[in-house]
Amino acid sequence: MKIKQYALLCAFTCFFAACTNQYPKPTTTSNSNLPMPQPIGDPKPVGFSQQWNDATYTVVPHQQLPNWQMNDFVSSLKAFRIGCKQLRNQAAWLSVCHQANSIPDNPNTAKTFFEQYFTPWQITQNGNAQGLITGYYETVLDGSLKPTAQARFPIYGIPNDFVSIPISAKQRYARTVRVSPTSANKGVINESGAYVADLSTFPLSERTTALKGRFVGNQFVPYYTRNQINGGALNHLAPILGYANDPVELFFLHVQGSGRLKMPNGDYLRLGFADKNDYPYVSIGKYMAERGYLTLAQASAQGIKNYLAQNPDKLAEVMAQNPSYIFFKTHSADVNDGPTGALGVPLMAEFSGAVDKQYIQLGAPLFIATTHPDTQAPLQRLIMAQDTGSAIKGAVRVDYFWGYGTAAGNTAGKMKNQGKVWELLPNGVLPR
Repeated sequence: MKIKQYALLCAFTCFFAACTNQYPKPTTTSNSNLPMPQPIGDPKPVGFSQQWNDATYTVVPHQQLPNWQMNDFVSSLKAFRIGCKQLRNQAAWLSVCHQANSIPDNPNTAKTFFEQYFTPWQITQNGNAQGLITGYYETVLDGSLKPTAQARFPIYGIPNDFVSIPISAKQRYARTVRVSPTSANKGVINESGAYVADLSTFPLSERTTALKGRFVGNQFVPYYTRNQINGGALNHLAPILGYANDPVELFFLHVQGSGRLKMPNGDYLRLGFADKNDYPYVSIGKYMAERGYLTLAQASAQGIKNYLAQNPDKLAEVMAQNPSYIFFKTHSADVNDGPTGALGVPLMAEFSGAVDKQYIQLGAPLFIATTHPDTQAPLQRLIMAQDTGSAIKGAVRVDYFWGYGTAAGNTAGKMKNQGKVWELLPNGVLPR
């Protein structure tokens, strides 16, 4: 996941070249001019609409997607194949995933695949086709596995006393519930539970699917906030995976949800999302603009980092505004792989994105039409919905994954543009 908010420079050319070997290979090398098997499902007619909550999905022809003909369909196909490692376990996606892995990496064949097997649905929310497109990246922090004079800021795994308890939509309306622990970090709601949870004290919303807290006496209470954790609440209560040199860079690791810790010897530790305290994400950039520390135009990731480096006395105050806190886990992914997204597969730079899964199906191809944050030129691309984030809420809302490192971070930090979104689903499959 995710949580959970950066046009790569020339240095990334080598990265993409190194990544080429990671993608699933097509199982045939047949002539690209041979006709494809016919898709299983029947597409809905152009103009057909489907309603889901406050979102409307309307079928449009592929040629209506801006600059459709000029897309890099081979890269889109590679990203889709990566997602098929998970999607092929779902009946609706089995046929298209089989076909994706049966065709060569040929631009015309890849384009034909997306045109024959998928139906584009333009998404609007409350009648508005425009939504927010932001960017994110895999951050790199300098640090160490052990505390040093420089590496002083801990990166926590899931705390020993942290407990996640599933809660249904109906149960959320109760004043209190009784709960019981079931295993390490897990519990259950039941009438005979020995602990009482006062739901008015928890940060519940219509999206809440679990209570995140700890046992205190005979009570189950909300877990610590960021401010409490930064104040030492987790001392000796959580595994420490490593230490970061810079608390602001560590904060942005939480915003991104995954990253790499660079050791003094040049080795890297891969860090991924494990769980969160479930407090809502609050934008510190907006807070800083409201307080007059920065203008809204200056409140990019880089602007925030620069301000806090020059005003360290404001660090604790600003960090405390976002109560959300992420716990991490280590993983041994290939150095050429992107971070693992909510779909459970590695993300592909500039061809993956994070979405609100209440509106968009994880793994689905998405066509986005927005503006490049560096050049202000149109950015119109077929990417894959392979991640989520706590700040990504809404039907016409995408967080575009720019890749790994400083250059990706600089670009992602500037991306906050309006855009349009189309979801491509296998023919015959309806939106949410």
